[in-house]
Amino acid sequence: MTNRLPSGLSISSENPPGMKTIEVIRADANFEREKLRFPFGFKGGYLTELWQTASRLESAGGHAGIGIATQSVLYGDADLFVRASEATGNALMYLVTARALDLVRKRTFNSPVDLMDDLYPETYEIAKQLAGTDTLNPNFVFNALVSIDNAIWLLYAAENDLQDYHQMILPKYRAALAHRNDRIGILFQVSYDMPDETILQAVADGYFIFKIKTGYPGDQQTMLEGDMRRLKQLHHLLRDIRTEETPNGRLVYTMDANGRYEHKETFMRYLDYAREIGAFDQILFYEEPFAEENETYVGDLGVRIAADESVYDVASAKRRIEQGYQAIVLKSVAKTLSQTLKILEYAHHQQIPCACSDLTINPILLEWHKNMTARLEPFPGLGMPLMETNGATNYVNWETMRRYHPSYGASWAEQRQGKFLLNDDFYAQSGGIYQNSAHYQQLFSQ
Repeated sequence: MTNRLPSGLSISSENPPGMKTIEVIRADANFEREKLRFPFGFKGGYLTELWQTASRLESAGGHAGIGIATQSVLYGDADLFVRASEATGNALMYLVTARALDLVRKRTFNSPVDLMDDLYPETYEIAKQLAGTDTLNPNFVFNALVSIDNAIWLLYAAENDLQDYHQMILPKYRAALAHRNDRIGILFQVSYDMPDETILQAVADGYFIFKIKTGYPGDQQTMLEGDMRRLKQLHHLLRDIRTEETPNGRLVYTMDANGRYEHKETFMRYLDYAREIGAFDQILFYEEPFAEENETYVGDLGVRIAADESVYDVASAKRRIEQGYQAIVLKSVAKTLSQTLKILEYAHHQQIPCACSDLTINPILLEWHKNMTARLEPFPGLGMPLMETNGATNYVNWETMRRYHPSYGASWAEQRQGKFLLNDDFYAQSGGIYQNSAHYQQLFSQ
């Protein structure tokens, strides 16, 4: 991995005229540790807990915003995750957040995107020093900045009296978020070791899109054998189930290897095996089979290949599209809303469909991501936008965390038959992201 800074950081965000200049006079952070029900595996590693970070910014105008984030060191930089203990990696990411807040304090800004463009290069250099590496993955730093970015957007909205997500988004990016969908299809994530009874319960609950984690731990041969064995097991479990939500009545699969495949030939063997057992035609898309540095062309594999963590700026999106990638999975909850808007705008102009993926995020952060998903163009072949959310499956205290949301109990916050059903109230409230959460406010009460 090379030393990289996202490109295009000097491009103007085209803030509409008349918006206030905002000065940040105070910046604080806090966090909570949330346990997972069972070790959660991807990228060849396992998570046992996720830290929930909160950043509070206060402006000279008397407004305050608390931004929430979920840290995922394994997603942000798998090499760093392996080098350190899980707690050490989380502590390091939180420290990067705290140091970035030092940079934000006493700054002025007109546009959240412009402020984040200024903040990122300095934060990246600090993060490299703290991590002791010159090859830190940019996604690690973006993840550390999510709570700050969300707080900046809330300050921007409060200072300019904006209470609507569409109004808050800068005009330059609105064309890519012009839809008003009444439903979102939920990708139910199936980890390496998820029991059959959990998967069958998901079917009973109405889920019809299953995201299968691949990239089994071990060397390439062990990984391939593990992935094929798991696919056979899952397809045997799901192949005869029917749904009214898809055009052909069959369940939909997506896969995600998080860059674990090293060679195209190995990956093709997996796809050939999917054909052999009759699972191939149910694959809607396959995420990130290859690592970012792998420049293999993927446009000739017969299945839509999607980019996720390898896309963290417009330049990397352009490179992946040139390599034959035909979809982009957006993660504003991992790469900041500010950076994701730029990626989305480019994909929109290139007519590349987008979906939204989870980071095992908390319920409030889920509504931030849902606001973006709800306004995307429906994904080809399904007639609805797609997003992954797996917090309900993985957090020990998910129901308690749901009650932290000020709109707890709203119909649009519930998962129903594998979908989120959106109504006028959802759009009027923008998923409740502008309402204060008493739980996260109390983290700063002392």
